[in-house]
Amino acid sequence: MRLLLLLLVAASAVVRSEASANLGGVPSKRLKMQYATGPLLKFQIWRVFEEYMRVISQRYPDIRIEGENYLPQPIYRHIASFLSVFKLVLIGLIIVGKDPFAFFGMQAPSIWQWGQENKVYACMMVFFLSNMIENQCMSTGAFEITLNDVPVWSKLESGHLPSMQQLVQILDNEMKLNVHMDSIPHHRS
Repeated sequence: MRLLLLLLVAASAVVRSEASANLGGVPSKRLKMQYATGPLLKFQIWRVFEEYMRVISQRYPDIRIEGENYLPQPIYRHIASFLSVFKLVLIGLIIVGKDPFAFFGMQAPSIWQWGQENKVYACMMVFFLSNMIENQCMSTGAFEITLNDVPVWSKLESGHLPSMQQLVQILDNEMKLNVHMDSIPHHRS
């Protein structure tokens, strides 16, 4: 029973975190970490943001670095949200012992009967399988980098992460280009 209670608490924490990330029906896209002032280098990350951030902030101390999650397509976000709620409802029905199939005038399938006989295992199975599918829906594998809202790297397009040398070289070129563009006098016609 304690394990079941622990699973329900963990599941409700997942729903609360998803609900707080989706306030007012507008997805909260930003998990911001801001450092210094100057040009804005934005990482849309999956895993290795901190390593890149450390090296870049040492080399370019005046660049402000932000990290945010790269959101999947809306249909996948909706599927993950639905599964999150459905999972909790299903676990609740298993615990309470209510047969939802009787409400529709259907005979309960054998897996439902198994779940009623093995409530802890059934709840764990629902919880972990649902979480696996939710995580798959929310995973993009993206590592997108922009400098002042101009894309400088896309893992979705290239298929791989930039090496640290590649990223530093790209930033060196972009910073030189920005300095060069700032030094050109602007003529009004």
